[in-house]
Amino acid sequence: MKYLYLLLAAILMVCLFHLPYGAYNLIRFVAMVVFGLIAFKYFSEEKPAVGVPAAALALLFQPFLKIHLGRGVWNVVDVIAAIALVALFLYEMKNESNHEIK
Repeated sequence: MKYLYLLLAAILMVCLFHLPYGAYNLIRFVAMVVFGLIAFKYFSEEKPAVGVPAAALALLFQPFLKIHLGRGVWNVVDVIAAIALVALFLYEMKNESNHEIK
């Protein structure tokens, strides 16, 4: 699942380009699902420090009741979310390698 983080990070960076409106809706739906899965994973592991922000991002990106922030603000949100996803990927990779050593 952790490779979904990198895929979503790349997709969010694509949002910096001008795309058809339907593409943004699809990306929002994918982001909602992935952030929801991340939230579920970390809440089930009793790690709310990651679960709460992931749940908040799932709600922010959900495409049903749109939150109108303007293109500039959404670009900033996309970049910050992408950086957070890459950091989470690296964190999980580090923890995975630490578990293999033990």
